[in-house]
Amino acid sequence: MTLHTLPAEAEALGSAVPLLGLADVAGAAQAAIRQIPPAFPLAATVAVNPFLGQSGLTLAETAALLGRLGGIPVLRPRTELAAEVASGRIEDCHLAAALAASPHPLPLDLAGLKAALRRPHVARTPLASVAALAGTAEGRDWVGLIDERVGAFAAALFDEGQALWPLARAGSVYATWRLVASHDLTTGIAGLTGFAAQVANAPDTSLGLILRAVTRMGVPGPALASWFHQLLLSLGGWGQAARYRLWQAELEGGSDDTLLDLLAIRLAHEEALFLRLQPEQVAQWQDIVASHATPALPSEDEVIDAVVQEAAERAAQARLAARIGPVLPRVGAVRPALQAAFCIDVRSEVFRRALESQDTSIQTLGFAGFFGIGAAHRRFASDVVEKRLPVLLTPGVFSCSGTPAQSDKDQDTRIRSRAGRAWRRFRQAAVSSFAFVEAAGPLYAAKIARDSLRLADVETEEPAPCFNPPLPLADRLAAAAKILRAMSLTGPFARVVLLTGHGATAANNPHLSALQCGACGGHSGEVNARLLVSLLNDLDVRKGLVAEGISIPLDTLFVAGLHDTTTDTVTLYDKDVAFAGHVADLARLRGWLDAAGRIARAERAPRLPGATDGASVVARSRNWAEVRPEWGLAGCEAFIAAPRERTQAHALSGRVFLHDYVWQKDEGFQVLELILTAPVVVASWISLQYYGSSVAPGVYGGGNKLLHNVTGGMGVVEGNGGALRVGLPLQSVHDGVALRHEPLRLTVVVDAPREAINDILARHDGVRSLFDKGWLHLVLVGETGGLSERYAGDLRWVTVD
Repeated sequence: MTLHTLPAEAEALGSAVPLLGLADVAGAAQAAIRQIPPAFPLAATVAVNPFLGQSGLTLAETAALLGRLGGIPVLRPRTELAAEVASGRIEDCHLAAALAASPHPLPLDLAGLKAALRRPHVARTPLASVAALAGTAEGRDWVGLIDERVGAFAAALFDEGQALWPLARAGSVYATWRLVASHDLTTGIAGLTGFAAQVANAPDTSLGLILRAVTRMGVPGPALASWFHQLLLSLGGWGQAARYRLWQAELEGGSDDTLLDLLAIRLAHEEALFLRLQPEQVAQWQDIVASHATPALPSEDEVIDAVVQEAAERAAQARLAARIGPVLPRVGAVRPALQAAFCIDVRSEVFRRALESQDTSIQTLGFAGFFGIGAAHRRFASDVVEKRLPVLLTPGVFSCSGTPAQSDKDQDTRIRSRAGRAWRRFRQAAVSSFAFVEAAGPLYAAKIARDSLRLADVETEEPAPCFNPPLPLADRLAAAAKILRAMSLTGPFARVVLLTGHGATAANNPHLSALQCGACGGHSGEVNARLLVSLLNDLDVRKGLVAEGISIPLDTLFVAGLHDTTTDTVTLYDKDVAFAGHVADLARLRGWLDAAGRIARAERAPRLPGATDGASVVARSRNWAEVRPEWGLAGCEAFIAAPRERTQAHALSGRVFLHDYVWQKDEGFQVLELILTAPVVVASWISLQYYGSSVAPGVYGGGNKLLHNVTGGMGVVEGNGGALRVGLPLQSVHDGVALRHEPLRLTVVVDAPREAINDILARHDGVRSLFDKGWLHLVLVGETGGLSERYAGDLRWVTVD
């Protein structure tokens, strides 16, 4: 059989389907594309909700859909859930409440639910692709071949300068692939004879090829979106990398067809294999297409496990409620000795608590780590623009380290930086890496010894950043007032106010940016903190703030810092400010920070495999062989927007995002709206990335660090090729024996009037859907502490169980 001859059964199948047009396939393709989450490159990795495209579905519905399309687990193994019930960690009251609140009613009572947990979960059999059907019939691994060829092309396509021999472009991604594939004999040699000729004769546009394949293969309109979604899922991380291009383009008001072209490329292989099917496989294909045309409804097993997952989250909320108290009068002086603002990142909670223990007059605050400065930033002597703000936003200001004149004049630094990047590309490239080891290996003996002894290089502090172009006074004043109100920091002010961004230190870690500040776009947060300090120390800004009702004393000094979450050390950028009158204050601050760091390291050490004490925590950051320099945000389970006094008396074990918020100071609830629509959404992405990397590591996890190879400078693969691995590496959620992240959907705890929250949700359908469909839980704080009311969906509230 040749590729250009259709079996009679296939001809009949295609002719039996109503004719579709380009608009039909384009609409279905776009619907499928919206089901795929973006994957950000290694240089600026940020957490992404892997279920972003399913935010309009419940957990059980998502399990049904992804199970049908790819056998992707969305729920924890039933054995794990049953063990939680057996241990008493999930109590009967939690099971009963979750069963009553289930959006998918079950014909079970509490006893029946517990009995069901003793039965094995019957997993779905995913719908087969044409490649799988043909492979089963012929005894060939067509799926593996397609993954390898598409992966090889995608690796060249997405290369960011690592390859010494870049891919020759021919216009669109689809046109480039046609040029490559029509001359590539690999697929034909592997058994798919004539494939190169078929590609050469394919339609000129990706939509044209998709339409031809749909018509030939007899796929009706109602089945298209589901089928296309399945094909996009089969691309793995490459599909998500293409979705990132579209994400970025749309933020800037444009568009991008990379993922549409990859869909056509994947479909071209399906079409070629379809032409090889025998009558019995064509009949199977008809049944599969019919299934694609019907909704994916959750099975009883999927609903049962979703109910128990909900019960686990209610049990966690009950434990959290015991650690939320009333707002008590602050102990100590009316004027704090120190105010220290940290990112809401869960890792800050441990350090904040340790710092507060140094003196009762120390006040800490939590705020999104970009500190309201959404900057596109250039490092010193660099031409690379870094977006240091949440990925949901677009930069509003531009900045650079040092003055533009300094940066442009320092040619030595510029040349060294570029030479270093070129050298790294050379020694990482596939063609030269082994030759590099042979030729240059002996020269690296000293470096290897130094890294093995954990003696790290010391990075040079960059000059203070500045706005470029400078901001007019009116803009500086408006930004300062807005940010201070959003931080609930309107007075009284301490003599020293520390604004602390955060970053991480690790050696030999391609995923280092994933440990940095997500609110800063996967970069460390010192630039944003230093920029805000420059605003708040500006005397003209301070004078203008008085008219805004914010009076900052003349003796208040704002200082920027950087909290290294791996070592729990804090770097002060005091050279940015004139501190002649605050020498003693800064000396005392350094003492407090050093002591807090020792306490935080001692608390974290027992949770890190192989760490013996606080000193070993620091050493891990310099060890090039350490796969777990820190746990990142593993364990995150809740987001609290409330005064710090409600949680200050309790240890939250680095599991909670803490955002300071005083609703009585929030005129018009504008700050509350900002919190619910920005930091809460970002935190949900983080939580759900950890959830997905834990329950479905084969699909939504980053794989094993020991097998990683950087490809194209933008991602990693396991081994020497194949699918791009996205999400968190195994070592970020697992200690080698058991999971160290408990997969829970995030609980959002808010101290604010219910009516104000309802009003905000009514205006933001996307955020409301996250709560309505259960991807986030929303509960209110009681006046005397604990949790009082729970959001039940559709703007309804019920009393906490």
